[in-house]
Amino acid sequence: MHVVLPDGRQLELTQGATALDAAKAIGERLAGDAVAATANGELVDLMTPLPDGAAITLITKKNPGDAAPLFRHSLGHVMSQAVGEYYRAKGYADDQIKRGVGPSIENGWYQDFDLPEPIKEEDLPEIEKVMRDIISRNLPFTRREITRAEGLAQFPHDPYKQELIAGLPEDEPITFYTQGDYTDLCRGPHFPSTGRLPGAFKLMSTSGAYWRGNEKNPILQRVYGVAFATQKELDGYLHALEEARRRDHRKLGKELELFTIDPMVGKGLPLWLPNGTVLREELTAFLKEQQFKRGYQGVITPNIGNLDLYRTSGHYPYYAESQFNPIEVDDEQYMLKPMNCPHHVRIYGSKPRSYRDLPVRLAEFGTVYRYEQSGELNGLTRVRGFTQDDAHIFCRPDQLKREFLDVLDLTVLVLKTFGMTDVRFRVGTRDPGSDKYVGDEANWNLAERQITEAVEEVGLPYTIEPGDAAFYGPKLDFVVKDVLGREWQLGTIQVDYNLPERFDISYVGEDGQDHRPIMIHRAPFGSVERFTGILIEHYAGDFPLWLAPRQIMIIPIADRHNDYAWQLRDELHAAGLRAEVDDSSNRMNAKVRTAELSKIPVMLIVGDKEQEGREVSVRERTPDGLKERKGVGFDDLRNELLTRYKTRA
Repeated sequence: MHVVLPDGRQLELTQGATALDAAKAIGERLAGDAVAATANGELVDLMTPLPDGAAITLITKKNPGDAAPLFRHSLGHVMSQAVGEYYRAKGYADDQIKRGVGPSIENGWYQDFDLPEPIKEEDLPEIEKVMRDIISRNLPFTRREITRAEGLAQFPHDPYKQELIAGLPEDEPITFYTQGDYTDLCRGPHFPSTGRLPGAFKLMSTSGAYWRGNEKNPILQRVYGVAFATQKELDGYLHALEEARRRDHRKLGKELELFTIDPMVGKGLPLWLPNGTVLREELTAFLKEQQFKRGYQGVITPNIGNLDLYRTSGHYPYYAESQFNPIEVDDEQYMLKPMNCPHHVRIYGSKPRSYRDLPVRLAEFGTVYRYEQSGELNGLTRVRGFTQDDAHIFCRPDQLKREFLDVLDLTVLVLKTFGMTDVRFRVGTRDPGSDKYVGDEANWNLAERQITEAVEEVGLPYTIEPGDAAFYGPKLDFVVKDVLGREWQLGTIQVDYNLPERFDISYVGEDGQDHRPIMIHRAPFGSVERFTGILIEHYAGDFPLWLAPRQIMIIPIADRHNDYAWQLRDELHAAGLRAEVDDSSNRMNAKVRTAELSKIPVMLIVGDKEQEGREVSVRERTPDGLKERKGVGFDDLRNELLTRYKTRA
């Protein structure tokens, strides 16, 4: 057999050769440095036989991060061995320790256990110590192919391994990996030995998980770990996690009194509190203002619709599993609205249209409903009832590119306004092998080409994602990276030839004949709820002045300054600014601290000097820290704040 090296050279090897054999054939030093390899682009360990003719690359200890899935999976085996040793030290027998699956995942791994007593959070550091001891023993990982009977005999008291082995395909080899006295059923791949694993790992948490994801099965204990090639990477990851906890929109939503989710109302159905309502209304006012400038017309549609509407559009039954069950009303079936677009199509079709009327741009902040599994619900970012900043443009073919570019410009403006400048663009196209799509193939090809040409015309970097299109047309998604480096899919633009066809809508052209309009679906926010949740975390609750639900707190130093404080509050309020007075009996420093914890951007301190000169002392929260100004004329400050508010600075 032979393998092909990165420089194109062929390396002749004996049948059944491994990546380690290939490394040795090149040189003993390389064999000593190698930790893994790729074969035809897939990660493999040094122990697995290579396919004849494979293109291979050897990964060495100089760049272990290239083999991160391998060392994470290997650390999962080390943890599993460590748990066994930890429980043996507590007096339990090996057959009392049963194990489910244990794959590598992004940034780490997990392992499921059925244990005589559960692992507690305080046990995790102790298990880590056992893991580091196993690593110090430098135990080699060895791979062995076995028969089904040998596999079943290895785990006579473990029903989970028995079930896994019994379910393996007859024509696939069954493999065991062993390090020291620990053996587990595993496809691999693994590092050469425990001693070569990076020490930058940490056991993070435990949770419950149904065996094989089936709620009828036993609940196992799942232990999570993370691992990186270097301690610096691990420290950065742990810092990012801590920062994510600090910015968690569910935590800040409660602290800042933005929203609540009440079990009596229902899971995934957020209630907007007064502060959150202000934030939401500022967001919608901003977008409505932009839409008005671009010729959109507002519409309002009901929260339910006749099932025939969604049958015609294709939303039912194509997405039936994500929708609430229909209800019977007067011998007709109705459903909670899953999308606004069918309603907007019917508004377009409510009267005859001429080519002179187009484009027709219909916009709505319309609430829709989707059935999400309880385990998938997450604050505002995954809900069952949410409002889309939806608009649908009905245009002629000669208008399509201009309209698409205008929507593209609007969406980029929205993201820049909120400081979301790290954006990538994803063109979702049809998967030719799937039958979920509706409509004429020629129209699909035309729409996909028009989206790609528009993105290229404005010079935006993009990727093409086959299979990511909506069932009725291709789309352009805006994938935003937040301050924590997490990616979120926010705005979307879709070109649709199919819904106009399915609803048989038209316009009268210059030739006096009926023509089919093209439909553009667009939503710069995507979902107001989800966008707000992401925005809370992006700003860590420290909203700019124009967005902040509570903009200004006036703090009188003593009771004798209360009247002056309220006078200023009334003037700010009359100007349209959101101002409050803290006239509590607390000391000034305590009032300032309370305002800071409430993330109020501007604090105005007033005492004798300020009252005499119609001035204020200003403390303002900024991204660079607290900014202070003393002896500021109130009239000038009011005008400054009002300008910043109106211009959304």
